[in-house]
Amino acid sequence: MDRNSVDWHGYIPAITTPFTRDGAFDPAAFEGQMGWLASEGMHGVILAGTSGEWFSLSPDERAELFRLGARFGDGMRVLGGCNAFTATEAIAHARAAEKAGLDGILLTPPPYMVPTHTEIVEFYREVAAGTDLPICVYNWPRGCIVDMGVDTLRELAAIDNVVAIKNSTGDFAGFLAGLYALGDSVRYFGIPTSEVGADLAEHGRGDGLMGSGAPLGRDHPDFWNALADGDRDRAIALGARDRVVMTSWFGADYGAKFGNQQAIMKTALRLRGVSAGFVRRPLLELDEDQTALVRTTLEGLGIETVPLS
Repeated sequence: MDRNSVDWHGYIPAITTPFTRDGAFDPAAFEGQMGWLASEGMHGVILAGTSGEWFSLSPDERAELFRLGARFGDGMRVLGGCNAFTATEAIAHARAAEKAGLDGILLTPPPYMVPTHTEIVEFYREVAAGTDLPICVYNWPRGCIVDMGVDTLRELAAIDNVVAIKNSTGDFAGFLAGLYALGDSVRYFGIPTSEVGADLAEHGRGDGLMGSGAPLGRDHPDFWNALADGDRDRAIALGARDRVVMTSWFGADYGAKFGNQQAIMKTALRLRGVSAGFVRRPLLELDEDQTALVRTTLEGLGIETVPLS
């Protein structure tokens, strides 16, 4: 497999996993959210990623999430987050994704333990040998405490079923180095919704953005649709709206400026009337002042909000 084995492109957000107020997985809310995302034109979604609170899902819950999400695969690509501490666990999640009929998996290095270059490569090789699904490697320094450079990413890109890289490094020079070194062999995500990102896309560099939550709905995929249509001005205007969200709610390393990322996204979606549910402990909901910050951002962009119950 290589980049031409899949058609992944554009905006493919890691979406939230709805829970009830008492922490139970809410399948009805999830299906409602998926329906809204499909109607807003997402090019794809990622289930059970960081935004989806993979770290508090049981294996059975993750498998159920995959089964339910696969039902929406006709209109958009659906990838399963298989992050885990061991290759054995990641393979089990990958097989659940395969059984559900998902289009591929997203996988970080094992978090917390700070693996070496060799350990990372062996981890991905072991997982790849345990599944036939296409794999998107996820470089997530904030969550995994390792920032994979070009040498590591090059070795991972050479693994047969690795077809894409999501690079969420805060080092833009390193991001560009990976893009130019590997963009011809694997799909490369993380292109910013800015004039620089538009320049890269217009020159055939990069495949899109695997963002988070899709709080602006159709604005996110339409940045990429506008570029594909040759409407750079519209793309830049849409991208500027996305930058307002990112700079208001998150820092340069993608960390939340208040509360937590999952609660911010769920609150933003619920303010739009989307059934995003609530976070599961140990995460906490936003307080009134933090919720007001999210509401102010959305309303400042001309988005109508609804009262929260």
